[in-house]
Amino acid sequence: MGSGIRFDRVCVAYDGTTVLDSLDLTVEPGEVMALLGPSGSGKTTALRAVAGFVRPVSGRVFLGDRDVTDLPPHQRGIGMVVQQYALFPHMRVEDNVAFGLKARKAAKGDIGVRVAEALGMVGMASYAKRYPRELSGGQQQRVAIARALAIRPDVLLLDEPLSALDAQLRSGMLGELARLHRELPDVSILYVTHDQVEALTLADRIAVMDRARLRDCGTPQELYRAPRTEFTASFVGNANLLAVTVGADGVFLGDTELKVDTGGVAAGVTATLCVRPHLVGLGDGPNALTGRVVEVQWRGATHRVYVEVAGERVKADLRELREPPAVGDVVTLHFAAEDAVLLAGGVTDG
Repeated sequence: MGSGIRFDRVCVAYDGTTVLDSLDLTVEPGEVMALLGPSGSGKTTALRAVAGFVRPVSGRVFLGDRDVTDLPPHQRGIGMVVQQYALFPHMRVEDNVAFGLKARKAAKGDIGVRVAEALGMVGMASYAKRYPRELSGGQQQRVAIARALAIRPDVLLLDEPLSALDAQLRSGMLGELARLHRELPDVSILYVTHDQVEALTLADRIAVMDRARLRDCGTPQELYRAPRTEFTASFVGNANLLAVTVGADGVFLGDTELKVDTGGVAAGVTATLCVRPHLVGLGDGPNALTGRVVEVQWRGATHRVYVEVAGERVKADLRELREPPAVGDVVTLHFAAEDAVLLAGGVTDG
């Protein structure tokens, strides 16, 4: 079993500005943990603290039982893939992959075997003699991953590894990374991304970061279906976040009473109702909301319809409609009680 990662109240600051604030987080051995958040949220700083590229001003970083906070990067035994791959342009593919092994003074007889093994895992064995300039972006990314895997790390760090790829390549590489994880079940992976699809697709758990702090952590299903905060609801998937009031017998959006689980939120409290757009239907049904259409967007397989209800814009993602409603039409939307989550605190800026 490989090593996990543990952040013990890790703080990082630059010129007096805190960029990572008291991070407590554990990545279990063999787990894929996605750090998800907007730019400046602290996710890349957390990854760099594990790699040894930044030094915490307080707190400790552990790999397994080893406190590595004071160790230089080359002594941590970590594989890392960065956004632009950082391949050496003057080296052939096989030499790029062998670089980490040579730096660690691996036995010469082992280097060729492990390079071939790593290239085989990423489907690049036939490209060993090429230079990076002779490869596509997706192929360069595979070589960068092979280089990281060649040292047989217990921990693999991936920093926005798909951001430089176009949409089609990104989709294909998501599948390749998922396959690699299945083939390397003991390797702990910390995956930094701002792309929710990548996080939902690959991660066993997602840590949601915002403004230097950890805001939420859970499985993709937990965070998507039952978010605990408004920020999580808005950042992990798309969501309707509607300002409602909790009454004695139900929840009210304006004058419309909705039958949803209040989750223990006290009567009289202003709260936020979270409903995913794809779970909102058109026409009569439970928890009906009637309002005027203010925008219709065709998105290929779906129409997104925006309806103004009691001062709120409710969006519904509907299977492509032969005759979508027009702006100005009065329509009724509905959703099931089990598809809504009530969040205490009211709608905020996140």
